[in-house]
Amino acid sequence: MEVVHVWEEAPRSLKKSIFLAGPTPRSADVPSWRPEALEILRRSGYDGVVFVPESRGGVRKGDYSDQVEWEEKYLHMADVILFWVPRELITMPAYTTNVEFGFWADSGKIVFGAPIKSDGKELEKNRYLRYYAEKLGVPSMYSLEETVGAAMKYLGAGSVRIDGERNVPLYIWNTPHFQQWYATQNAAGNRLDGARVVWTFRVGRDRSFVFFWALHVDVFVTSEKRHKTNEVVLSRPDIATIVVYRRAEVLGDSDIVLIREFRSPASTSDGFVWENPGGSSFKPKGDPLVLAADECREETGLLMDSSRFRRHESRQLVSTLSAHRAHLFSVEVTEDELEWLRSQKDVAYGVEEDTERTYVEVLKLRDILNESKVDWAMLGMILSVLRKG
Repeated sequence: MEVVHVWEEAPRSLKKSIFLAGPTPRSADVPSWRPEALEILRRSGYDGVVFVPESRGGVRKGDYSDQVEWEEKYLHMADVILFWVPRELITMPAYTTNVEFGFWADSGKIVFGAPIKSDGKELEKNRYLRYYAEKLGVPSMYSLEETVGAAMKYLGAGSVRIDGERNVPLYIWNTPHFQQWYATQNAAGNRLDGARVVWTFRVGRDRSFVFFWALHVDVFVTSEKRHKTNEVVLSRPDIATIVVYRRAEVLGDSDIVLIREFRSPASTSDGFVWENPGGSSFKPKGDPLVLAADECREETGLLMDSSRFRRHESRQLVSTLSAHRAHLFSVEVTEDELEWLRSQKDVAYGVEEDTERTYVEVLKLRDILNESKVDWAMLGMILSVLRKG
């Protein structure tokens, strides 16, 4: 275990890290809770870094801004922020802790703990923090030992990160979509010199699955010998997309099976998008081919064996916006299947519990080209499949 006190620098390499957030005593006569937390970590075999916003020996600097800047830097770097709030309104009122907790409460990387009185009631002014911790799915404990244990469980085995990589916390670093993006940057010879989490969108049980993330990055572009610092990298799990079609002798007469679905980002006249069937999965290593067949069934009602699907290449959809890719597949339906799909025009499909509702639409390729219902990414997929015969 390596302890980094205020004004000290983190090691160049991090495997896992905890920031001990919470109130600091206002007087030397009042003992800090952090030495006990460090002892629990040592006793538990913790092998990572701990950021402690108290100086070695209790020395205080006159310039408070130095303290705040140090805390901000390592709160962002930390993999987990452990909030322990043994509030005492005279000697440890924890006013700053309230602000800090509010800032990080929905970050997805905190654990919360606070003792309770002998009568089972919360300490003064802690009930509000406990309420939001539980509402946001934050692990909520009543003893320091339990809180430390929750932080260690959150961290798991950790993962080694060096220099600028340290600024990517584990809950993003460990996602397949981050590793996919970062592998391409490494392969290009580029270097991540800094990052800061801008936003995450988490779903699933306790909102623990990071579906979207956005990082403001500092990338050293080796081929140009310069830093690129003015962009945010946005990503989500890859999708599997299926072009379902029936070819005609005249290419423009070919039938394309699309999905009409209300999507909140749509800037179309009716708020609906027209797209190829497709979607993503929470499974980190799911087979895109199986996913493609599942999505086709869920969104069109047509069950087809995945052996009929033809695999095409995978590409980014909007490379200036999101790093995720579409794994493209295609399947040519029979005339009977096409007629059945036409009969489903007004039948709602999709996964209702995910607020997904889809409708089957069959259009001629020429109509797709002449209208603006299909976006450029979907149109490119359709044309890429049909041109290859």
